[in-house]
Amino acid sequence: MDFSRLATLLWQASWETFYVVALSSLFAAVIGVPLGVLLLITRRGQIKPQRWINWLLGVVVNATRSVPFIIFIIAIIPLTRFLVRTSIGPTAVIVPLTLAAAVLVARLTETALAEVPHTIIEAAQSFGATTWQIIWRVLLPEALPGLVQMMTLTVITLIAYSAMAGAVGGGGLGDLGIRYGYQRYQWEVMLSTVVLLMAAVQAVQFAGDRLTRRFARRREK
Repeated sequence: MDFSRLATLLWQASWETFYVVALSSLFAAVIGVPLGVLLLITRRGQIKPQRWINWLLGVVVNATRSVPFIIFIIAIIPLTRFLVRTSIGPTAVIVPLTLAAAVLVARLTETALAEVPHTIIEAAQSFGATTWQIIWRVLLPEALPGLVQMMTLTVITLIAYSAMAGAVGGGGLGDLGIRYGYQRYQWEVMLSTVVLLMAAVQAVQFAGDRLTRRFARRREK
């Protein structure tokens, strides 16, 4: 394969991967963070303990996380077709990516919020803070470094998932690597996709670490 053809394919596949991962990360955060907050506050001993709600949410989250992603994509094809009118391509794969990542975000958010000292919450309650005020002004700001780390891990996971989605026509670098690198034995394509995926993971991790340290320093002031 000549260089210009390879460059064109890599550019298109990289854009598709960025498009899929960016939107999936955004939608997963919108769904997963509130779900994680709800998982935490409905625990026993928390500000709004609701045993059955917490149990039901936990079952849904754990059941979704237990399904291998490649099977999950296939299992929710009817839902994907209903939402985006197709089950193939970058737009279609955003649906399973979002749902798979949302439950991961929920659990990681719950873990990050659980690390906030309960004495801080009790102090806010003693001043008459409402549940919403405790969430918005105490829990989320105090857990911000952990939440940034959580989203960093989520984005990296989505990069890996998006590459896996290439096996079922999801587009992106994974699809390019499979179609050209594996099926056509073009090693230069496979090597290029691997290098680009590794570079993307390193860039996300670097940015996430920098933001985590910045927010941690602000919290300490």
